[in-house]
Amino acid sequence: MLVRILKNIGISVVSVLAVAVVLVFSQRPGQTTGEGGLDFRRQLTAGRENPAALQALPMRDGYQMQVRTYGGADNVPLLVLVHGSGWHGLQFDRLANELSRDADVIVPDLRGHGTAPGRRGDIDYIGQLEDDLADLIKAVAKPGQKVIMGGHSSGGGLVVRFAGGQHGDLLDGAILLAPFLKHNAPTTRENSGGWAHVLTRRIIGLSILNSVGMTTFNHLPVIQFNMPRTVLEGPLGDTATTSYSFRLNTSFAPRSRYLDDVAALPPFVLLAGSADEAFDASQYAPTMGDVTSKGRYDMILGANHLDLVDDPRTEAIIKGFVNEF
Repeated sequence: MLVRILKNIGISVVSVLAVAVVLVFSQRPGQTTGEGGLDFRRQLTAGRENPAALQALPMRDGYQMQVRTYGGADNVPLLVLVHGSGWHGLQFDRLANELSRDADVIVPDLRGHGTAPGRRGDIDYIGQLEDDLADLIKAVAKPGQKVIMGGHSSGGGLVVRFAGGQHGDLLDGAILLAPFLKHNAPTTRENSGGWAHVLTRRIIGLSILNSVGMTTFNHLPVIQFNMPRTVLEGPLGDTATTSYSFRLNTSFAPRSRYLDDVAALPPFVLLAGSADEAFDASQYAPTMGDVTSKGRYDMILGANHLDLVDDPRTEAIIKGFVNEF
C-alpha cells in the first residue's frame, strides 16, 4: 500500500513538473510594436546637459554598483532614490539636485541597468536587488542618520519589497511615486497601460519550478517593455533595458502577498498622477489603507506616469516629508 501511495505521489509530482516545463517553453519573447509604450525622451534629456557623475560602490560580491550622489547639508537624512523598470537613475537627476539641500541624496543604477560601460544585463539570484540596496545603505549612511528610500513605478515596488524583507529595519521612511504593487492589485491597469508585455505562461511555469527549488531556468526572459522605436533608435536607446529575466522581474516587485510587504512599510508618502496611464491613482489609498495607517496619499492632478517625477508639486511634497526626519 505504501509503495503504491509513494508511486502515485511520484507520478503526480513528475506530471506537475512536466506541465511546468511545457508552460515555460511554450511561450517565448516576441517583437514589441513600439505603440502605446511610455516615451522617456523628455524625462531623460530635459535639463540634463551636465548630469551628476557616476561613481563606483562595491557590493558584497565585488560588483561595482554605479551611483550618483547629490550634495547634502549637515544633519539631514540619507535619501536613496530607486529608478523604474527599463531605465536607470538619470531619471532622478533634476529632482535629486533640487532635494540636495534637504537630504544626502544617492541614486543607484540598479544591477542590470544603466549607462556605464560593461554593465551587467541580469542579476544572479532572486533578492539580489535588496541585498545591493542594503549594502549601499550600510556603506554610505552616517552613524545615527535617518534613512529614507524612494522609488518610481517598479522602483516604488522595490521599496515596498525592501520594507517587507530582511533588510526592512534599515528604513525610517519611504517615498512611493506611482508604485507598482502587483499585476493583480486594484491599482494596476491592464498591461500597465500598454507598457509591459508579460509572458504569463512562462511565469506560471517558472513559479511552479521555483516552488520545488528548481531555479535552472530563472535566467529566461518573462517580461518585455514596449518602448517606442524613437527611443530605442535614438541616443538613449543603448541605455535602455528592454526585457527582464524571471529572477530580475521577481526581485523588482513586492512578493505575491504584496499587502504583507505594504504592511511592513515605515511612515511613507505616496504620490500618483490623476492622468497616470499605467496605474489607477484612486485605488492606492483604499488598497493600502486596509493594512497600514502609516501612509499619506497625494494625487497630482493632471500628471501622467512619467511627468510625476519632475512635477514641482511632487518636489514640494517630498521636501515637506523629508524635513520631518
